[in-house]
Amino acid sequence: MKLAAALALFLLLVAVLASASAVVYVRQQNRVDFAQLTRLGTERDDLNFEYGRLQLEQATWADNNRIDQIAREKLGMVAPTAASTVVIRR
Repeated sequence: MKLAAALALFLLLVAVLASASAVVYVRQQNRVDFAQLTRLGTERDDLNFEYGRLQLEQATWADNNRIDQIAREKLGMVAPTAASTVVIRR
């Protein structure tokens, strides 16, 4: 009987130690995951800020007045006059 009680006590001790080790492991993993979540949230915020800035820059570069100005200044383009316009009918 004493052997069975000692064996049961030993098995309970092993189970408690295994459970305690699992709790320590899970808490550490939770800390690591939370740190990664925080880092990724910061990275997401930075990327959203950069995306907004790039959208604004794209809107500035694609503005029709800016394109017209560049076409006139750098490429020497002008709007065609009514006399130089030819209409083709089918």
